[in-house]
Amino acid sequence: MHVQALFDLTGQVALVTGGSRGLGRAMAEGLAEAGARVFIVARRREWLDETEQALTARGLACEALAADIGDPSQAETVVRTVLERAGRIDVLVNAHGVAWGAPSLEMPLERWEWVLRTNLTGTFLMCQTVGRHMVRQGSGSIINVASVAGWIGMPEDVLAAVGYTASKGGIIALSRDLAVKWAPYGVRVNVIAPGFFETRMTRGVLEQAGDRIRLLIPIGRIGQPEDLKGVAVFLASPAARYVTGHVLVVDGGLTAG
Repeated sequence: MHVQALFDLTGQVALVTGGSRGLGRAMAEGLAEAGARVFIVARRREWLDETEQALTARGLACEALAADIGDPSQAETVVRTVLERAGRIDVLVNAHGVAWGAPSLEMPLERWEWVLRTNLTGTFLMCQTVGRHMVRQGSGSIINVASVAGWIGMPEDVLAAVGYTASKGGIIALSRDLAVKWAPYGVRVNVIAPGFFETRMTRGVLEQAGDRIRLLIPIGRIGQPEDLKGVAVFLASPAARYVTGHVLVVDGGLTAG
């Protein structure tokens, strides 16, 4: 197969949670540019509509669905809707996520549970629901977005969000386990672990500790959402057909030191 064909997603159907903005939007855009028909999911309709209009205006195949995928019934409805409209799902990207900042000794239990339910349980529900279809289909690529915060510890004055870090660590463990369990059925499960990126969610962290963080990154800058477009396309495409259970760290070298 020619190398360009290895990265071609023409005819494939991709479902991207958290696809209305930030890292999810960038990855959805990359998948669409590679030829996939992309369905983006998020809770807020206004962000979904803006992203859908921006991508379709460029001639890309993008459809928006509003849902809270932390709710099992809504997760099932999303998957059923995509299957009814497109007939299949070849790629699932779980890029949704929330965080709550508080010192570890003061983290409210209700906020801990909210973050775990949204990030980890939501990822599990989407993997399970789409995974049933992919196993029957005999193929599929699942890409779960974690974080380097789920890989290494962070000083409290850099990142005080233990629920977020625990959820991202859980996503890494979940993905590696599912990769082993579902590989016999032709389903690959991988993880993208971004470092510090400029998004709405990280605005407060970067305002407080951005200069210190930049000093820790060998490349010398904070990541941009576009830095993940090619990474997502690679893991979704035939170019990564022998890659599963892998955690692809995209952090400018932060964790290499």
